[in-house]
Amino acid sequence: MTIHVKGYLTPEKIAAMTGGSLVCPVETPIAAITTDSRDVPKNALFIAIRGDRFDGNAYVSEAFAKGAICALAERAPQNSAGCTIVVPDTRLALGILARAYRAEIDPLTVAVTGSTGKTTTKEFIYAVLNEKYSTLKTQGNFNNDIGLPMTLLGLSPKNQALVVEMGMSARGEIDYLTNIALPDVAVVTNIGTSHIGLLGSREAIRDAKMEIKNGLSKDGVLLLNGDEPLLAGVEGAFYVGRENKNADCRIENIIEGEKGSAFDLVIRKERFESITVPTLGVHNVMDAAFAWLVGMTAGLGEFEIRRGLMNFRAPGQRQNFYDCNGITIMDDCYNASPESMLASLKVLADTARRHRCRSIAVLGDMLELGDYTEEGHTRVGQAVAANHIDVLITFGKASVKIAESAIASGMNLDNVYQFENEADADALGKALLRIIRPADTVLFKASRGMHLEQFIAYITN
Repeated sequence: MTIHVKGYLTPEKIAAMTGGSLVCPVETPIAAITTDSRDVPKNALFIAIRGDRFDGNAYVSEAFAKGAICALAERAPQNSAGCTIVVPDTRLALGILARAYRAEIDPLTVAVTGSTGKTTTKEFIYAVLNEKYSTLKTQGNFNNDIGLPMTLLGLSPKNQALVVEMGMSARGEIDYLTNIALPDVAVVTNIGTSHIGLLGSREAIRDAKMEIKNGLSKDGVLLLNGDEPLLAGVEGAFYVGRENKNADCRIENIIEGEKGSAFDLVIRKERFESITVPTLGVHNVMDAAFAWLVGMTAGLGEFEIRRGLMNFRAPGQRQNFYDCNGITIMDDCYNASPESMLASLKVLADTARRHRCRSIAVLGDMLELGDYTEEGHTRVGQAVAANHIDVLITFGKASVKIAESAIASGMNLDNVYQFENEADADALGKALLRIIRPADTVLFKASRGMHLEQFIAYITN
């Protein structure tokens, strides 16, 4: 993981912020920060992270040889004159450094977590805030105990706002991240079943996600999903809902068109009509509503917020629509949970209905569901049938249950194709070429580990 910085940090300053011992000091400003000894830009700070398989401390000398000007490490390399900041634990020191640096820049900070929708919500919030403020956001999947601190270290004095995403798979992880980022606004998009195999229940997932408020500033704003009963009753929270008519911010009159959606917001007694976003799906409207409220909190005017929402761009492999030889491809391969699968199937069905074309769902396994694996895949199969999807193609052992459930729920057996193993990948690709016709709309969705994007290449190539 590598970021380029503008020279605002020096080895001496980093040592002071982390409390580390500075060996062989130099005065040259840091131009980049990396945790990868294979990718060391000139004048970089190399942070030697000790992991389960590799110990970065063993590669400090190699990093110096490749151009690092300084290393943050747990021990100074022998027979080296390289500038080293020695700390007891580099992972913790990275967090301490990021927290101190973020406090020095002091941007308006928004933190987003949730089982699904957190990346889309982050992108909506970024699009809105960037209308008025110079805003930095989490890139890619920089949402863990390494990525989030690295994001903060990418701040420059010109940045007035910061939007960070927080992921987790266990209790305590969000608590750690939020106490580094110290958000002024915290958003919890929803509570689903992602990582339920690791945490055991939706209640446990809720508790882990709600750790985000532990780092919230004294006068901070907590935005929660008002349609989720597990999030009800949190003192001081501001609720956003579509089904909950008592929510502080209510979503009404959703209309979906060819290239986007329109909706109204009722925020307590004030109504904002015909808000438009360039995305489809009720779940994306909820994400946009969160961004609207963040914009209001940050002092943006109505026109600025509307313009920001229209400038939203979907992140890679998250419900991206594009045309290929007359076939509409819905690329949603980045990740999957039962909740996001159901939302995407609804969008697929609605899109095919508007286009008066066939709907084809190419679905792969949802991972990390543990004991909930069978039930989760069964729910998806039922939704395939309920949304009247024309053709179902599944990939993976767990996804067999999607196919079986869809057939049991009334889908025609002749329109269901199953491919269980990696060895079947080429057969699946060739089947796609036989099955798909011009004008079809095709959804590709699975957990990231299934690499479902490989099958899109059969069409695009």
